[in-house]
Amino acid sequence: MARKPLCFVLMPFGVKSAGGEKPINFDAVYEDFIKPAIEEAGLDPIRADEEQAGGIIHKPMFERLVLCEYAIADLTTANANVFYELGVRHAAKPRTTVLLFAEGQGRLPFDVAPLRAMPYSIGSKGGPTDKAAAIEALVKRLKSAKTAVDKDSPLFQLIDEYPETKLAHEKTDIFREQVAYGEEIKGRLRKARKDGRDAIFEIEESLGSLTDEEAGVIVDLFISYRGVESWSDMVRMFDKIDATLQNTILLREQYAMALNRDGDGEKAEEVLKLLIDERGPSSETYGILGRVYKDRWTVAKTAGKGVKATGYLRQAIDAYLKGFEADWRDAYPGINALTLIHVQDHGDPRIPELRSVVEYAVKRKIANGVADYWDHASLLELSVLGGDQAASEHYLSDALAQVRESWEPKTTAKNLGFLLESIPSESADRVWIQHIVNELLGN
Repeated sequence: MARKPLCFVLMPFGVKSAGGEKPINFDAVYEDFIKPAIEEAGLDPIRADEEQAGGIIHKPMFERLVLCEYAIADLTTANANVFYELGVRHAAKPRTTVLLFAEGQGRLPFDVAPLRAMPYSIGSKGGPTDKAAAIEALVKRLKSAKTAVDKDSPLFQLIDEYPETKLAHEKTDIFREQVAYGEEIKGRLRKARKDGRDAIFEIEESLGSLTDEEAGVIVDLFISYRGVESWSDMVRMFDKIDATLQNTILLREQYAMALNRDGDGEKAEEVLKLLIDERGPSSETYGILGRVYKDRWTVAKTAGKGVKATGYLRQAIDAYLKGFEADWRDAYPGINALTLIHVQDHGDPRIPELRSVVEYAVKRKIANGVADYWDHASLLELSVLGGDQAASEHYLSDALAQVRESWEPKTTAKNLGFLLESIPSESADRVWIQHIVNELLGN
C-alpha cells in the first residue's frame, strides 16, 4: 500500500483571543476543518506540538518543517512560533505551503494578500463555520499546491538561483519512522494514565536517556505523572530533562507544582519567583505560588501557630490576586483569592466587586463553549460562597462530568473544606456543603 504524503500543520492550540469579539477554539478549527480537508486531499496530517513541548522550537520541529511534503500555517493570532516556523519552511520549500487566517479577528502584523492566504470564518462558539465550503476550498488549495507553476515561498520567488533542499529517501524514511514512533509512545501514555503510576514508569524506563527523546514525548511523560499524582516522579524526572526544555515556562511551572505537592514548598517558591522575575507575571505562575502559600497556611494553622498562619494566608491571597490581575479571563486564581478572603473575613469590602468579576469571567468562557473542569468548579465555589444549595448541586454535577485528572476535585474539596471551617458550627449550611465535599472526594 502506497504511503500518503505528510502534511504538517502549524497553528496555536486551545482557545486563544485573536483580537475579535470572541476567542477562537483552535482545536475545533483543526478537528472540524483542517484535518478533514487534509485527509480528503489524500494526505496524512501531523499537528505541530510546540505548546505541549513548552513552546520551544526543537529538533523534531525543524525536521517536520523541512521533510514534510506539505505544510499548512494558520497565521490568525500572529503567534511568534508559527511565524518563525513559516520562515524556516519558506527557506526550505519553494512550494506546497498553504496559509490560512480567520476573518475578522484583528490585524495581522503584515498584509497576507501577497502570500495568497486563505480566509475562513469563525462562529459564535469559536469554531469554524461553513465547514463544507471551507473544507472544499482547502482541499483544492492542497491538491493544486504541488503542481503549481508559481512558487509560494517569497524567498524562492525573489531569488531564482536559491537552491531547494534535496534530501535522500533514507532520511525521509527515517523521519517517517520517528513520527510514527512518537505517536505510538503518546498513545501508550494515554493508556498508561488509566493504569496508574507503574505503567507510566515502565514506559519511561523503556525510553532510556530522556535527553535523546522528542520534546513532545518528554512533556507528555512529565504531565502523565501529574495525572496520577506522582509528584516525586515529576521532581525526579525534571533533573533528567535537557536544559533547554527545563527552561520553558510550562516545565518550570509544573516542576514547582510537583515540588510543593511533594513537600518542598521552599524550593517551589524559589522556582516560581525566579520565573516571574525572568518572564513576567502570569495567572498560572501566580496561581501555583498562591497554592504554595495556602499549603503553608494550612500547616501553620494545624500546628496552632495562629500569627504565622495569618501571614501565610495574606501571602496566598496576594499571590492569587496578582494572578487574576495578570489575566482577568482566567478565573482560577480569582476564585481562590475570593474563597480565602471569605475565610479571612466574611465582611471584607473587596468581596462584592471581586465576586462579580470572577463570575463574569467564568460565565463568558462557558458561553463561548470552551469551558473545562475549573470553570464549572469555580461556579460551584461561587454558589457555595453565596449559600445557594440548589445552584451548588447543579454546578457540582457539571464539574464532576468535566474531571480530567484525579487531583482536580480534591483541590476544590480542599477549598470548600476551608470554608466549612470558617462557618459557625450551628449553621444549617454545614450539612449540604459537607455533602458536596464528600461527593468531590468520591465518598
